[in-house]
Amino acid sequence: MSSSPENHEPAPRVTVIGTGYLGATHAVCMAIMGFDVLGVDVDQRKIDMLTAGKVPFFEPGLPEKLEEALASGRLRFSTDFDEAAAFGDVHFICVGTPQAADSAAADLRYVESAFTALATRIDRKALLVGKSTVPIGTAARITEMVQSISPLGAELELAWNPEFLREGFAVQDTLYPDRLVFGVESAWAEQQLRTVFKPILDLDTPVIVADLATSELVKVAANSFLATKISFINAMAEICEATGADVNHLAKALSLDDRIGGRFLKPGLGFGGGCLPKDIRAFKYRAEELGVGQAVSFLGEVDSINNRRRVRTVDLIRELAGGNLDGVRVAALGAAFKPNSDDVRDAPALDVARLLYLEGAIVSVYDPEANENAHRRYPDLNYVGSMAEAVDQADVVALLTEWSEFRNADPDALGALVNHRRIVDGRHALDANDYTSKGWQYRALGRPAQAGTVALASDVRDETPTLVG
Repeated sequence: MSSSPENHEPAPRVTVIGTGYLGATHAVCMAIMGFDVLGVDVDQRKIDMLTAGKVPFFEPGLPEKLEEALASGRLRFSTDFDEAAAFGDVHFICVGTPQAADSAAADLRYVESAFTALATRIDRKALLVGKSTVPIGTAARITEMVQSISPLGAELELAWNPEFLREGFAVQDTLYPDRLVFGVESAWAEQQLRTVFKPILDLDTPVIVADLATSELVKVAANSFLATKISFINAMAEICEATGADVNHLAKALSLDDRIGGRFLKPGLGFGGGCLPKDIRAFKYRAEELGVGQAVSFLGEVDSINNRRRVRTVDLIRELAGGNLDGVRVAALGAAFKPNSDDVRDAPALDVARLLYLEGAIVSVYDPEANENAHRRYPDLNYVGSMAEAVDQADVVALLTEWSEFRNADPDALGALVNHRRIVDGRHALDANDYTSKGWQYRALGRPAQAGTVALASDVRDETPTLVG
């Protein structure tokens, strides 16, 4: 990748508003690509950490890239919006859109605040670029808003450039995305985006140039499709549980149909995190506002299937423990919603641990990175510092987040520590034959009690992230 944008005109200077997961990654990667970047946030703690070269969350590869970007002199951080307005030519808004407290709608207060703060301060032609996931129609409404409050009027333009980052793969996905989407209303706005993404476009990355509404829809449609695919195979797991069929054999057979494919067709505990759950709920809510709720009514069942997997995992653990969880020692391996992340937002693993605790189980939670965040969410649970400590004297072991440390554990070594060799594989990540041959009772969602190992379809793009050079 080119270390600097090649352009006869001076390279545009970039601001990134919001230095959370999306914003910090975007700011760092823009600097790595050769642009002068100012990252802005209202949270002084985040700014201080990033300025000191510390990432406020766990993301493989990002600390090294932050250090490189800071050393280059092309990346700075600030809380000053006046400085941002004076500095930037292209302003990326990367703030959060959490679920509203009183409905399934997206809470847009942070998006509106960021755009307002810039629009009232910018005094020369510039481009505001939304990257946050928002309901359809937000960009058009915000365009009208910023142009009405800006001294520049229509000269202050807005575009939308949705992000498609996977936690745990954020650096790779930013520098080497599978596509770029530009939602624009003018040739000038398109050219500005082509300039700031030139190092990526030079790699022949596909680009979709569309209107604002389509660019907003791409992100929520993609997340809805992925959530549906995950919930579909988990719905099949429910059928398998009722019939004695094996969902892993079913998933493998389906994956060999190239119209379906194996990515995200993996049964288990389901999806979580800060994107898929709240995005499908907000999409359904917005569709209902638009009068087309029936078109996406299935997303309600997608959400329900996903949440039922958490309850069914507790059922499996209870069954394995003899029908009653009161006083049963359970090792909960994992708290983050996925491996290579410390994110516990809507995390299935943490929900299962909490449900076990509420039924009277003695739960020991261990996650390689998410213990601290999990403790803030559910302080009543018992968090321990190692897998060995978690499984010590356990009556049931529950694999809830498929960290490689858990996937690669030695069944004999674990067996020497537990009270009973019983394990629930909530992620279909373990070698069932290996465990059962070493005296373990092995159970997994959607599989018969005596199920053997079935190698599910895998994709190198979903394995441990490659740290880019």
